[in-house]
Amino acid sequence: METTTQGTTQGSAQSSPQGSTEAAAPSATAERRPVTRKRRLFPPMTLKLGVGLSIAGLIVLFGLIGPLVVGDPSTVRDIGLTGPGHGFLLGTTQTGQDIFAQLAYATRGSLIIGVVVGAITLLLSSFFGLVGAFVGGWVDEAFSLLTNIMLVIPGLPLVIVISSYVPNKSIWLVAAVLAITSWAGSARVLRGFTLSVRSRDYVLAARIGGEKRWRILLVEILPNLIPLLASQVVFAVIFAILGEAGLSFLGLGASGSFTWGTMLYFAQNGLSLRLGAWWWFAPPGLLIALFGAALSLINFSIDEIINPKLRSQTRAERNRWGMSREQRQAAAEVTV
Repeated sequence: METTTQGTTQGSAQSSPQGSTEAAAPSATAERRPVTRKRRLFPPMTLKLGVGLSIAGLIVLFGLIGPLVVGDPSTVRDIGLTGPGHGFLLGTTQTGQDIFAQLAYATRGSLIIGVVVGAITLLLSSFFGLVGAFVGGWVDEAFSLLTNIMLVIPGLPLVIVISSYVPNKSIWLVAAVLAITSWAGSARVLRGFTLSVRSRDYVLAARIGGEKRWRILLVEILPNLIPLLASQVVFAVIFAILGEAGLSFLGLGASGSFTWGTMLYFAQNGLSLRLGAWWWFAPPGLLIALFGAALSLINFSIDEIINPKLRSQTRAERNRWGMSREQRQAAAEVTV
């Protein structure tokens, strides 16, 4: 009897850790599942993405709130060209206009042009690239022909010709002109990617299963194109802001409105560089550079989401920075 009792006691003592381990395993797995789902839903926050979002967010916030708290940027004063201070944060122009107020309104105007061009480019490129490739046939051929024609036409001379024939140009007209010349490249990229996704097994299974064509396009194909669409929109916004700045610098920008390009145009006409008035031309140029760099960092992060090989190559290159010369040579020999 004692032997039997000891055997059962030892058996229970030996089986209890295993049972507790097996019972704890599902709970640990259940705790880990929400984390993996969250990681799949949201892209990883990298240093480039964080810096880009921070800089772009601050500039957008300045463009939204700035015009509400500053005065009229067109008010003329009799104080002439003065530097920062004396009641003006960024100084004044030759006619006494507040440069900080102009910068706030110019930021809002440039952001409006960027958003409008990005939205129009998204719609046109999605229609001619995504829908045309999905439908196929003569529709795809016609859309592809129109896209190729728009790609051959030089964008900047066309924008200059169109802008020169319109005397009074608003921000919306400049945005429409820039959008007309910037959608073809994105449509070409979307068409190639859509043709690749259209031939995958799950899309063919949905067609065989009798799914409607619009549901296949919106549910099966479009979610795979979201990172690519976001990248194309960011690129279109960068092109729009830089293109508007170039047009305005040539005197073909929006009339009666403040943008970063019009500020540079008036600073050039006012001989700010010759007079040493850096506070007139430096702020809009600095914001153009910062916003373009921020959107580029965001675009690089989106490219790493689209193509995981870029992320793995970046990590491998970063790991190699911490190696010694002997370790790098050994790694190169192993790779070869």
